[in-house]
Amino acid sequence: MDKLIITAAVTGGVTSRKEHPNLPITPEEIANDVYDCWKAGASIAHIHAREADGTPSQREELYRDIVSRIRDRCDIIVNLTTTGWGQNGKDEDRWKPLACQPEMASFTPGSMNRKDSVMLNAPDFVRKLAVKMKEHHVKPEIEIFDFGMIGQAVKLAAEGFLNEPLHYQFVLGVPGGIQATPKNLLHLSESIPAGSTWSVAAVGRGQLPMDLLGIMLGGHVRTGFEDNVYYRYRRLADSNAQLVERLAKYAVDLGRDVANPQEARNILRLG
Repeated sequence: MDKLIITAAVTGGVTSRKEHPNLPITPEEIANDVYDCWKAGASIAHIHAREADGTPSQREELYRDIVSRIRDRCDIIVNLTTTGWGQNGKDEDRWKPLACQPEMASFTPGSMNRKDSVMLNAPDFVRKLAVKMKEHHVKPEIEIFDFGMIGQAVKLAAEGFLNEPLHYQFVLGVPGGIQATPKNLLHLSESIPAGSTWSVAAVGRGQLPMDLLGIMLGGHVRTGFEDNVYYRYRRLADSNAQLVERLAKYAVDLGRDVANPQEARNILRLG
């Protein structure tokens, strides 16, 4: 197996300070949390920006501030969101962060209902986003919220919109999406083209079990307050870094070394 890549998703677009008082919101807070996660073993930081009141934002200025602060302190791989949860802006607003030259960015190839809202990724928008990522030399992290999205990503690659090998991020446990079960993760990992890389993210109580299974199956893992704010039942995690540190320790116990950022770049064929 390759060394394990740990992604730290420190803020997200849905989690609020009502759920965790230490959720990082300002550029300084987000950069500080990312730096702590890097020290704990994370080699990728998945970033969502927020306005001062906590509202999700795709403002380029905010992302530039966050990215600059992170790169001043460490060599972690920066992965910016284009997903658009909780936002009603124009399509072009969602790809504005690409101008900050991240090495990776999230790319969701299809739409999904989530509770009473819709994560809308129409075919025309998805193709435009893929073109923008190529223009900025950004590797897409193919977010899979539903099984059919794998086929959509494969089709986009066949049409020349995505460059292979693809990197998939399986997102489990989101209401309306794939349930966080071992059978589902195994099916996902066996359904992607040979030579692809993959990682697993799961929300709430599914986070740790799915991450541990991902480690054993040879995939990579994501943790952080975007997906789950608890360390164990009814006990909030002290920090994002605490969640990363736990996974790094379990990985070594399970026989997989943790990749540093440069090793992760080689595994994902960045650059």
